[in-house]
Amino acid sequence: MDRRVVSRTRSMVVVLGTYLLALGSAWVVIVAAPPSWHPLLAAFVADVVATLVVFAVSMAFDNASLYDPYWSVAPPVVAAWWVVVAGSGDAVRQVLVVGLITVWAVRLTGNWAYGWMGLHKVDWRYDQLRVTRGRVPWWLVNLGGIQLMPTVVVYLGLLSVWPALAGSRPFGVLDVIATLVTAGAIALEAAADVQLHRFAAAATNRGRILATGVWRRTRHPNYLGEIALWWGLWLFGLAAAPSWWWTVVGPVAMVVLFKAASIPLMDRRSLERRSGYADHMREVPALLPRLRGPHGQLTTPNATEHH
Repeated sequence: MDRRVVSRTRSMVVVLGTYLLALGSAWVVIVAAPPSWHPLLAAFVADVVATLVVFAVSMAFDNASLYDPYWSVAPPVVAAWWVVVAGSGDAVRQVLVVGLITVWAVRLTGNWAYGWMGLHKVDWRYDQLRVTRGRVPWWLVNLGGIQLMPTVVVYLGLLSVWPALAGSRPFGVLDVIATLVTAGAIALEAAADVQLHRFAAAATNRGRILATGVWRRTRHPNYLGEIALWWGLWLFGLAAAPSWWWTVVGPVAMVVLFKAASIPLMDRRSLERRSGYADHMREVPALLPRLRGPHGQLTTPNATEHH
């Protein structure tokens, strides 16, 4: 058997073992939590403990990428537990929210698994952080910047899921809008990833810029889909319990994360590696699509390995 296949299989076993250990640790927190704790607090503490477990294993294997699937693995687990403890709530909304989160999570985790080569491979962004961290200890950068920060951002995004599951208002028009936004976001992100994989698989596209399909209208359609998903979940929470409007902090945090960190990082890398990317940036918006070019024509720069 190919050594790369063996290495990847062993790496996947390590990932699976790590996440089962993290899940077990989170469950201990839930069981041991004082009865006075609100499910939001219990979920947060369990989330942090699970992250610390993944962090410890990532340090042991010297691979921060062990954390990468956590982004999509944790939300359906939290949502499933919340729907159990929420008790009352609109059943249709509960099924839709948990179902959509699960579909998103399975697809995004599968996308990660498709592209991950194994424990010998580390995300280039983490290697870059390691080189540019200055005097800050690597373990602190790994824990704070790579693992805890995304855990907190995703938790903020999940805040609106609690009222969506526990809220007593009947299913209505806003729920329909929330369903369309969330499902559309999942579909957009899936289309972007499929088109990206197909583009990257062709050797003739090496060094070129992907600007076809959904990538024709926005430079980062997968990020747009991810952001839209969290806005859709917020709409579900708003429909179920309008007084929880303040959970808008979640999708806002997502926008800030992608606009301030992820998009600039990806654009800088593409500027360094792809000629013509500066022109591409001028023609194609970072997130919100521009339907028409400056003269009424659809923009069509030449067609990345991107993201």
